[in-house]
Amino acid sequence: MNMKPLIAALGMTTALASAGVVWMQTGSYAATDAVGAPPPPIVVVTRPVVEPVTEWDEYTGRFVATDRVEIRSRVGGHLVNIHFQDGQIVQEGDRLFSIDPRPFEVALAVARAQVGEAEARVELARAELTRSQTLYQQRHVSEAQVDQDQAELRSAEAALAAARASVLQAAVDLDYTEIRAPISGRVDNHYVDIGNLVEGADGDATVLTTIVALDPIHVVFDVHQNAYLRYARQDRDRTVGRNAAHPVQVAPPDGAEFAHEGRMDFVANQVDGGTGTIRARAVLENDDLLFAPGMFARVRLVSRDEQAAVLIPDSAIATEQSDRVVHVVGPDDRLETRIVTLGPLVDGLRVVRDGLAADDRVVVEGLHRAGTGDLVTVQPLADAAIQVAEGR
Repeated sequence: MNMKPLIAALGMTTALASAGVVWMQTGSYAATDAVGAPPPPIVVVTRPVVEPVTEWDEYTGRFVATDRVEIRSRVGGHLVNIHFQDGQIVQEGDRLFSIDPRPFEVALAVARAQVGEAEARVELARAELTRSQTLYQQRHVSEAQVDQDQAELRSAEAALAAARASVLQAAVDLDYTEIRAPISGRVDNHYVDIGNLVEGADGDATVLTTIVALDPIHVVFDVHQNAYLRYARQDRDRTVGRNAAHPVQVAPPDGAEFAHEGRMDFVANQVDGGTGTIRARAVLENDDLLFAPGMFARVRLVSRDEQAAVLIPDSAIATEQSDRVVHVVGPDDRLETRIVTLGPLVDGLRVVRDGLAADDRVVVEGLHRAGTGDLVTVQPLADAAIQVAEGR
């Protein structure tokens, strides 16, 4: 939407006030009638701009990591190594810490030895059962002896299974002595130094550091319930679902432009009864890692789809009691007051949703010289700017 000519012309209206005085001095006396009555006061007018506009609602939000993990040891022991630099980017599976593995290597060796012992007992129990079954067929032992040998075999097999499970557990514990990153992201500083004894999962597991995922990243913001109802009605009219991936634009809090595109991915299931707002969340790419969790953000969400809008300079809008009004010059060159319904600012111009037509002549300068109903002399904004530029 090219509004630069209009805005540039508006920038000269301050100079126009003094130019108007010169014009009055040089031209008003020539235009007086025979009785000496002054001519109607001069007002500067402009036509509204009509352009297709997409309206946005702006909110203040905060960046939140899509994932955040506290790194704790699953086994207890002495910390013997740290494999990262504080604050670096790590990838899923990277080694972060090492716990002294020697006690766990011993435990694994013991568990494997217990498996061998259990296997020998199974072989012995199986041989005893075979022998008793043969003797039972020859009527040399009782059936009770056979039953007892069968129970001994089942017990030995169960002990073997338990021994093999102990080997698996010991192997897992040994593997846990290498603490790896469960997600990709930025790691915090290490909270425990090498040589310290850390608690494992069996006790109050020690927090060693944290990792936050940065790409993509979430931005969370609160939407007033009235705006939420408007969005919900728009969704209904578009026949799309409540959780549709509506586009959002995001900017950092330092005044930069809304150059980052995202999409809605979550709306809470209830309105906060204390604030009358509902929590919303968007997700966006952060491949340059510009945004960090906890940082404030400015978020724009589509308020109304693109449609033709009437736009005027914000300086043309006045307040009368509780109404926002605009002064226009009617067909009979008399000043009129219109109550208007306003929208947001777009490229320096204010959207007027109701109360103005595209062919209205909106007063932007000279209201101090005339009141509602007065006859005025109309000076178009472009012509007035030309007069100032030419020194007239």
